[in-house]
Amino acid sequence: MSAFFISTGVVALAEIGDKTQLLALLLAARFRKPLPIVAGIFVATIVNHAIAGSLGAWLITLVSPDVLRWVLVASFIGMAVWMLIPDKIDEDEIRIRDGAGVFTATVIAFFMAEMGDKTQIATVMLAAKYDALFAVVAGTTVGMMLANAPAVWIGHKAANVLPTRAVHIVSACLFAGLGVAAAMGMAAA
Repeated sequence: MSAFFISTGVVALAEIGDKTQLLALLLAARFRKPLPIVAGIFVATIVNHAIAGSLGAWLITLVSPDVLRWVLVASFIGMAVWMLIPDKIDEDEIRIRDGAGVFTATVIAFFMAEMGDKTQIATVMLAAKYDALFAVVAGTTVGMMLANAPAVWIGHKAANVLPTRAVHIVSACLFAGLGVAAAMGMAAA
């Protein structure tokens, strides 16, 4: 259960102010149909994070536990630094064909925006760390939904209330803490 709860918390915090949350706000403003947008975010996230989690699970079969720990330490510390860099969304990521329905447009746009994103990389790392694919993918998906569904339902009002910089600092501290914990686990072993 700890893999689920840590994955949920880490991704929910990491998603605040992330480009995919910005995309959720843009989709909500453009289409004004929250239900298909939230459903599209859910489907895109499940698929994207299942792929990312599977990659993380596969990585643990390729490298020794000692090498994996060092990779995780470096990755978590790197993610902590990355959390302090504000995200921007490119116009190319929100181009949506006029003929696509709201759900389809959301799935495609969200899936593409999530490729190589902080939360996708975090999913890879968490799946490698915990060796609990289902719990990590479920947790990261719940975290994404906790951050993005309110953005869609409430719109721009929620984004203006949250202190994004403070949330990013807390997220960076969480990732740094995971890196330190992984390093300490190596020292104890």
